[in-house]
Amino acid sequence: MQLPEELNDATRYTVIPRTLVFLTRGTEVLLLRGAPDKRLWAGKYNGLGGHIELGEEPRRAARREVQEEAGLDVAELTLRAVIQVTLPEPPGVMLFVFVGAAPVAQPRSSPEGTPVWVQRQELTEYPLVEDLYELLPRVLAPGEIIFGEYLLTEDRTEYRFAV
Repeated sequence: MQLPEELNDATRYTVIPRTLVFLTRGTEVLLLRGAPDKRLWAGKYNGLGGHIELGEEPRRAARREVQEEAGLDVAELTLRAVIQVTLPEPPGVMLFVFVGAAPVAQPRSSPEGTPVWVQRQELTEYPLVEDLYELLPRVLAPGEIIFGEYLLTEDRTEYRFAV
């Protein structure tokens, strides 16, 4: 298959594909407390996840990231959201957000951080990565896939969601 000329056009908007995973166990959700030496989100709570590698589909990447960051093998993950993150300078980020039931095994720490089980009703009491206050209630509730857009500027971030 020959790629269309426009795919090689450096003036086109591009995104970096990433995954974000939230595992649940009853009324708890597994979050990763960022390692203190992390460049981004040190000490903050986030889901598990990361970059999608070349040739890797999003669900497989999400499963790999859960294994790398928490030592857990997850059989089933459900896509709950696709979020376009527009940054002040390209490229942007395309975020694939998954949820799934946690396996029985206990998570382990990694260089990325320490997995911590958090009660859903206590989520607002933790120093979450900024967007999770808006995102988590949406993706943990049952429903259709959520489509969202984060617009980041030099002085603020705007979150928009649609189903």
